[in-house]
Amino acid sequence: MRAVVLRSPGAIAFEEHPDPTAANGNVVVEVLAAGLNPVDLSRMLEAQLPSIPGNEGIGRLASGERVYFERTVAPFGSFAQRALVEAARPIAIPEMLGDGPALSLGIAGLAGWLSVERTGALMRGESVLVLGASGAVGHIAVQAARLLGASRVVAAARNVDAITAPGADETVALSGDYERALADAAGSGFDLVIDPLYGEPLVAALAACAPGARIVSVGASAGATATIPRSLLYGRSVLSHGNRTIPIAVKRAAYEGMVGHVLAGDLIPAAHEVVPMENFAEAFDRQRAHPHAKLILVPPEPGP
Repeated sequence: MRAVVLRSPGAIAFEEHPDPTAANGNVVVEVLAAGLNPVDLSRMLEAQLPSIPGNEGIGRLASGERVYFERTVAPFGSFAQRALVEAARPIAIPEMLGDGPALSLGIAGLAGWLSVERTGALMRGESVLVLGASGAVGHIAVQAARLLGASRVVAAARNVDAITAPGADETVALSGDYERALADAAGSGFDLVIDPLYGEPLVAALAACAPGARIVSVGASAGATATIPRSLLYGRSVLSHGNRTIPIAVKRAAYEGMVGHVLAGDLIPAAHEVVPMENFAEAFDRQRAHPHAKLILVPPEPGP
């Protein structure tokens, strides 16, 4: 099969690689499309070598069933014509849902939805701030907050014109004196903050929170550290969300629920762009630059 193969930290190419074999509770999936995520790039630094990167994808099982999967079995990642996946992980998806929308609901979509519903435990009537709302995680988090009963949703990003998620009552540009802008938008204070950014935006969001607020850290695209005055923590909780700590059954239910909302017209997946898998280097560079779209790698059609 053809695959993106990492042979050393500086040697990666799209080339021939042996196929995975179904064994030990794992199944082979014929990959139709693979989702690119920031975590794919960071995990290449610690991967066993040689290996095929990539965690999630849309594919077909040997039975012909079309499925979504959000984790692969090393070293056979999803950036290939075939991937190896634990048998319990594939989720059947309807044919009417395209590969792009289905992948937009995957790792990024689950992080956005579950950070609101499960980790943040949104209660009906609460006020929600979503930082990084122009990204794939924030795009779903804004809509999840509205669908799950928030009374007010504020979406914030450096470029508010890139915020496309419906359901926000107000948008805030994270530029200039954005701490004041967040405080003005907060009213009596946010009850829940979804934060894929960390760094200085997290500190500014804390200052705009109500007593008892929960801040859910989902990522760190604005910086890996934050200096938080202790006074901002009084009566507030900073939580972390990671999809890998969530039980498979919970992720399956959340994913299927999002699919149902999409088919009902209640949820709009993030925009996506397709890149031929052989052009993986271009896609990796664009991912590092924080694209405002889900990047999807599509392998070549299997040969005869």
